[in-house]
Amino acid sequence: MSILEIRSLTHRYDDKFLFNNASLTVNNGEHIGVVGLNGAGKTTFINIIAGTLTQDDGEVLRQPNARWAYLDQHAEIDRSLTIMEYLQSAFNYLYEIDNKLQTLYEKMATAESDEEMDKLIKKTSNMQEVLDNANFYDLEAKIKKVAGGLGIGNLGYDTVISRLSGGERAKLMLSKLLLEEVDVMLLDEPTNFLDIEHIAWLEKYLNTFKKTFLVISHDTSFLNNVCKFIISIENGTIKKYSGNYSSFITQHEMNAKQYEEEYNRQQLEIKRMQTYIDKNKARAATAGMANSRKKMLDRIVVMQKPVTIEDAEFNFPNIPLHTKDFLIVKDLEVGYNKALIPPINIHMSSTDKLWIRGTNGVGKTTFIKTITGKIPALSGSYNFHLATKIALLNQELDFENPNMSAVQYFNEAFPKANIKDQRREVAKVGLKGDLSLKPISNMSGGEQVRTKLAVLNNTPSNVLVLDEPTNHLDVRAKQALKKALIEYPGAIILVSHEQDFASEICNVIFDAKGKI
Repeated sequence: MSILEIRSLTHRYDDKFLFNNASLTVNNGEHIGVVGLNGAGKTTFINIIAGTLTQDDGEVLRQPNARWAYLDQHAEIDRSLTIMEYLQSAFNYLYEIDNKLQTLYEKMATAESDEEMDKLIKKTSNMQEVLDNANFYDLEAKIKKVAGGLGIGNLGYDTVISRLSGGERAKLMLSKLLLEEVDVMLLDEPTNFLDIEHIAWLEKYLNTFKKTFLVISHDTSFLNNVCKFIISIENGTIKKYSGNYSSFITQHEMNAKQYEEEYNRQQLEIKRMQTYIDKNKARAATAGMANSRKKMLDRIVVMQKPVTIEDAEFNFPNIPLHTKDFLIVKDLEVGYNKALIPPINIHMSSTDKLWIRGTNGVGKTTFIKTITGKIPALSGSYNFHLATKIALLNQELDFENPNMSAVQYFNEAFPKANIKDQRREVAKVGLKGDLSLKPISNMSGGEQVRTKLAVLNNTPSNVLVLDEPTNHLDVRAKQALKKALIEYPGAIILVSHEQDFASEICNVIFDAKGKI
């Protein structure tokens, strides 16, 4: 039985068809990955089926009475609540029943007749049955099991949400969504702020989930492990493939080649018909045939031009430096009010590529902020070589002026470059044409990351410090970035939750729970 049916979906954005008469059926219990290039419309698709965005045309039919939940990492939540209060709100309806039940018990103590008592007993019995069936009295254990699996428990259940980082809030929202036990989960990049251990826990959870979920992710290993179907968004269409991501790739390559061939044949036919019309419409003897061809041409449903895959080109400029004592970290404690992890000791050469991994919230980003001078160390020391030049990519996609375009952002970093050079350098990372002039606030997460990488692509350095650089990047951009980092001759300090990505780049591992 279908839980979602999309008919003739049409939606435009910036004069571009994201969806053009697209259709889709999702059945109960299907586990589906949603893929597509950066800017293809994946998040727009999820917003439309979640009901937070209205399509231009077409129907989106959801199964009546089905419960839906949407993980929107940009959603605002009440930051005055504690972690436990927020997680408990997943069961507000049960707590309301319990409060009513307690009120009825108090009334029973003052009941003035057997008839009133009988009514109260019936009401309390029904309410108690609802609570018992929902295992209400084991809720705290259930909450801690899910929160613990995603690393939220380590933050302290009495911690106020306002004290959490953006990544920690995203994990908290994911925890609450998993607790809600809905019929359909819509997940937008749920692994972005999870470490390897918590991704493995989420995979196990999703594989035992008996209901439906649709998940946007650029983590191909994750998609392979949890999805039985893949939805690909491209060329204004929504195509559904049976199988995991690897199976999809094989099928997709064949379909993409076939689509391109059909598009080229149609374009040739349109050109041939238009040439005939132009040649014969002015002659009385052939005007009728020309008019007939014109009507035939008008009835053709023109295929959308195949998406041109904008490959990114990364080539980070290096300032040569050769030393065994590039970075010396000695008994360094990082944190705010107290140390987040035991004292850190690291000794890097100028060619070492260091992968920092560990549980989320343990202090990986705090370590990056400390050694790049953003926050002070609590104790201990770190010393870069005097000739060190750092190129930094933060995890958070913060822009001082989100109304800027990618070209304007690049111009701020390199004001002496002429407009032609600025457009060329931004185009290298896949931001071409109108996309390079679009306000950053209207870009996808992947396009925003590419904007920042365009600046790094032109920043001479001898160490790249990268905090979760693959978040939001599509598969092809991620492959291009990995190639560039492998070829980079200088040092790299990389925080990443993607084992397949980091393990091919780095020769040294620092586990944030221990020492090298």
